[in-house]
Amino acid sequence: MASQEKVKQYLAYWFQLGKKVLLDNGQEAILPALIFEGDRYSREFESCWQRILASKAGSCYLEGTEQSIHQLLSPAWDINPCARCGMPVPTIEFGIPSPICPCHDLPIWPNSDLPSPRLPVDSLAHLNKIRERLDRSSEVF
Repeated sequence: MASQEKVKQYLAYWFQLGKKVLLDNGQEAILPALIFEGDRYSREFESCWQRILASKAGSCYLEGTEQSIHQLLSPAWDINPCARCGMPVPTIEFGIPSPICPCHDLPIWPNSDLPSPRLPVDSLAHLNKIRERLDRSSEVF
């Protein structure tokens, strides 16, 4: 089952490549301009996420996909890496999987010359881990 956090991460990855979420069966498209603020999601992204959760069941989709966001939040679906591009894609737990990745209509993707989309990074925690590794390696010598 895809948890809310996994679906949220899935959207954050695809937003970075310019994919929009279509609300009310395509009547409105949303794409936050800013996805991260430091080590967390931006207020704009969080606002989009709340609108998605509040939307009518079954009427909200990631552009280029067949599954609604509400379907992805059900026990029948999970989010796993695409075999072609490595981006997160919905996979059905039981039944016939969707044959397409949301990247199918992106002419520039996959592109190993560009940085890959990512999740928020806690820079301080990352730097502390590097410092700890350096401290341990200096003790050996």
